[in-house]
Amino acid sequence: MTGAADRPDGKPVKSTEVVNQVEGYLLWQARVAEAERRARAFTEPMQWLTTAQREEIEEHYVRDCLVRARADLQRIADRCRALRGEYEERYRQLRARCLAFVLTALAVLAAVGVLVLAVARP
Repeated sequence: MTGAADRPDGKPVKSTEVVNQVEGYLLWQARVAEAERRARAFTEPMQWLTTAQREEIEEHYVRDCLVRARADLQRIADRCRALRGEYEERYRQLRARCLAFVLTALAVLAAVGVLVLAVARP
């Protein structure tokens, strides 16, 4: 993290990207820990299970939770990308409308100026 690291595309890694990656890693590790805690809580009342059975059920439970969490995160990321595209398109439209308004206003002002000069000349 000295700033000398490059991405595969050759561009330098920005500090915000590193922070985002660390934050994502920590959030995922918290999700893993939560899944493990819930798996233990799920198997705890099942006293008849052997240790191997308990571990197998907990592993399956954790794996299932993490698959679902990853799918949820993917849906959220996809929706964020879609919203970003929608907002960028709306922003482009707004800029075009503002530019059209400004150009129209300038044309009207120019026309008024020409009329004033034409009327002012005898």
